[in-house]
Amino acid sequence: MEKLFGLKKHQTTVRTEILAGLTTFMAMAYILMVNAGMFADPFGDGTNVLGVSYGAIYIATAISAVIGSLLIGLLANLPLAQASGMGLNAFFVYTVCVGFGLSYANALVLVLADGIIFILLTITGLRKKIFTAIPDAVRKAIPAGIGLFIAFIGLQNAKIIVPNASTGVTLASFNLLSGANTWASIMPMLVAIIALCVIAILSKKNVRGSVLWGILGGAALYYILGFISVEGFADSIKSSLHVDFVGPFKDFFGQAFGKVFTEGFNFTPYIEAHGTGNFILMFATTALAFCMVDMFDTLGTLYGACARGNMLTEKGEVPNMDKAMLSDAIATTTGAICGTSTVTTFVESAAGVAEGGRTGLAAVSTAALFFIAMFLAPVAALIPSCATAAALIYVGVLMITCVKDLDWHDPAVALPSFLTMAMMPFSYNISFGIAFGLIAYVIIKAFTGKIKEVKVGTWVITLLFLLMLFLTH
Repeated sequence: MEKLFGLKKHQTTVRTEILAGLTTFMAMAYILMVNAGMFADPFGDGTNVLGVSYGAIYIATAISAVIGSLLIGLLANLPLAQASGMGLNAFFVYTVCVGFGLSYANALVLVLADGIIFILLTITGLRKKIFTAIPDAVRKAIPAGIGLFIAFIGLQNAKIIVPNASTGVTLASFNLLSGANTWASIMPMLVAIIALCVIAILSKKNVRGSVLWGILGGAALYYILGFISVEGFADSIKSSLHVDFVGPFKDFFGQAFGKVFTEGFNFTPYIEAHGTGNFILMFATTALAFCMVDMFDTLGTLYGACARGNMLTEKGEVPNMDKAMLSDAIATTTGAICGTSTVTTFVESAAGVAEGGRTGLAAVSTAALFFIAMFLAPVAALIPSCATAAALIYVGVLMITCVKDLDWHDPAVALPSFLTMAMMPFSYNISFGIAFGLIAYVIIKAFTGKIKEVKVGTWVITLLFLLMLFLTH
């Protein structure tokens, strides 16, 4: 252990690292259930749009988390963990598959391209140039916009926000006196709200794994209330109860693993419907959006987590940054092969760092726990969508904190930042948020006499997004 991780050098012990790894796992284990639910039932109504099962994605998510966490632990020797990223999974499901109309396998090709591009950018050093090409006003707003988008999805999955013919969406009715409502329809919404508050309370009290405990508590409350107060609840549960520990692995190998190669490169249906030119621009801009969001998410998490643990170098840099980024890129490529969306470094890793994790042993410990959790897919499938919806909403809360660093009194910062954040949930598309933010930034700089401040890379990326908007959407 000493030779591999340098425990004495980092002033830590095996026990401390293992406890840190456990803390990180508890904080991010919700991704197994949330990711599987998002792919198998995007709208929380039982409609399987992507044609892939809960069990298949659960296994794919677990395997990619094991591989990603092992890589960053062994290659970069950092106490961080990786899994399918929140926000990026929403981009995959709601923008690329539902919005653009690509198949599940087609979307995996874009994730694979993201991973390969990320590897090349890291090896060649171009990663830093692209990172600096995105202005701060847009870069800092991206996580907040993704957070709003995720929270919006969570509110819809909990059926708290519902479609409305005149306004688009509206608040669901909680009126028990209305003949149109029943306790069976209102109860899940109340469970989601209670679970959300429980997560916040536990987080305030610094309880490890508050999000996971909130999900489990919400699930327990849902079943207790259901059995006690909802007529026919027990019969509905019995009809859907099917515990199969082998099935998820069969689904994984039959529906997810390797689909990127066997079916992913067949874009004929999309090209026939939209044309070759549209396809080329869509592919380029979407792969770029995947890569940019992944890059900024990873960089922000690396800096934030390492700064919290006083692990930054004398120059204020993340130790073994290139190896950490390479680990992320390889994990994303592996995740695409397994059948899940972009793998990224989780901000919840900061929980393990706060617990004392300082080396890759903590990440390896987290990977071991994800491996064990892989065999619990049938149990996880019993978690209702109202409980996982609470986790989605709270993750949105965590991701929006970055807005405090923006200068809202400067219109040149305020408008690009606001458009980046607002357009993501309003358009149901993460890339559109980035596009509008960049376009607003360039226009303001051009007409306020500061066009020279716009970097060449910024012009190139903005032009790509303009082409996407005018020629493909």
